[in-house]
Amino acid sequence: MIDISISSGRCLIGSDLVDTSLTVVDGVIDQLDATAAVAALSLDASGLTVLPGIVDIHGDAFERQMMPRAGVDFPIDIALVDSDRQAVSNGITTVFHATTWSWEPGLRSAGNARQLLEAIEGLRPRLAADTRFHLRHETYNLDDEDEIRQLLAARRIDLFAFNDHMDSTVASLDKPHKRQRMVDRTGLSGDEFDRLVARIVSRGDAVPSSIARLAETARQAGIRMLSHDDESPEMRRAFRAQGVSIAEFPVNEETAREAAAGGDAIVFGAPNVVRGGSHTGWTKASDMIAKGLCSVLASDYYYPAPLLAAYRLAADGILPLARAWSLISAGPAQAAGLSDRGALAPGHRADIILVDDSLPLRPRIVAVIAAGRLVCLTESDRLGTRTAPRAAAAE
Repeated sequence: MIDISISSGRCLIGSDLVDTSLTVVDGVIDQLDATAAVAALSLDASGLTVLPGIVDIHGDAFERQMMPRAGVDFPIDIALVDSDRQAVSNGITTVFHATTWSWEPGLRSAGNARQLLEAIEGLRPRLAADTRFHLRHETYNLDDEDEIRQLLAARRIDLFAFNDHMDSTVASLDKPHKRQRMVDRTGLSGDEFDRLVARIVSRGDAVPSSIARLAETARQAGIRMLSHDDESPEMRRAFRAQGVSIAEFPVNEETAREAAAGGDAIVFGAPNVVRGGSHTGWTKASDMIAKGLCSVLASDYYYPAPLLAAYRLAADGILPLARAWSLISAGPAQAAGLSDRGALAPGHRADIILVDDSLPLRPRIVAVIAAGRLVCLTESDRLGTRTAPRAAAAE
C-alpha cells in the first residue's frame, strides 16, 4: 500500500473547515497539516473540500442491479460489483447492503438473502467500499427464525433490523397497481400470492415471541439492532426495552421525539431531504433535522442522495455543512459501532473524499480514497507521483 498526501484542500477537521494538508500511511490518516510530507502519491486538492467518507447504514439500491426489471435476474456477484462502483463514485466508502429476508419468494426471499450474504463475504477483498450485511428481517417470516438466529450468533450479520410490512401488504391487495408489483416481485401467480399472504397473516400471534428470541440472540452477539417504521412512542419504547437502539424512519414526530429522549440513533432517508419530502407522504426529514430529531441520513434507495442531501441542508440554511456532513459520516459510524471512521483524524481509517462544491446544490466527487487506496479519480491532472531517486552510477 502506497503513502498518499493531500495538499491545499479545505478539510473538515472536527467541526471546522480549515485549509490544511494531510498524509495517509498504511491505510490510516497519519498527520494533519503535513506541509513538508513527501508521499509516493500526491493529490492536489486546491479549490476542493476534503471530507470523511460517507458511511451508509441502509441502502437497498443494489436490488436494481440484481433485478433491473420485474422477473429479470442478473448474477449477484455482477450486481454487487456494479453497486460497489456506484457507491464509491458517490463518496460512499462504507456500505451496509440492506437485504430484506422475507416470507416472500423471489427478490426478497431466503434464498436470495443467503446468496447475497455469501457473495458479500466472498467478494469483500475485491470491493472498494467496506461492504457489510444489514439484514432486514420481516417479522412474520417465522419459518427462517432458527437459521437467522444461527447467523446472528456467528456474527455474520453486521446490522439487524426488524421490519413489519404486513399491514401495508394486506392494504395493497385492494390496489391493483401495488398488488401487481408485489406479485411480479415474487414470481407467483395472483392466486398463489393471495393464498400465501393469508397463510402468513394467520400466524400473527407468534410474531412477538419470535422478535424477543431474535433480539436476545442479537444482544448476546453484540450486533446493533434497528426497528423500521416505528409508528408510535409505545412501539419505540418496546423495541428499546429489547436492546434495539436505532429508530429507522419513525413515521411521525412524536415517535422521533421518544427516540431522541431515549438516546436512540434516528435514521431518515437522504432522498427525503433531496426531494423535499417523503415519497410516502410521511415525515419530512429536513423538518426533523431542524428540530434535532435526526442523527443519521441513509441512501435508502438512491446512492447519490447522501452527498446531495448534506449540501442541500447547508444551502437551505438548516445546518452548516460540517454538521450536515456528520449525518452521513460520523453519525452513522457511531450508530453502527464503527469508531475508526467518520472523521479526518490521525489514526482513523483513511476514508476520504475530495469534492468540488463550487455549485452548492450540485457537489461533484473528484477523488475517493477508501482504506488508504485511491479508488476513484475524475481529474487526472490533480494526481502526482514520486519515483525513487536513481542510484548514482558506479565510478
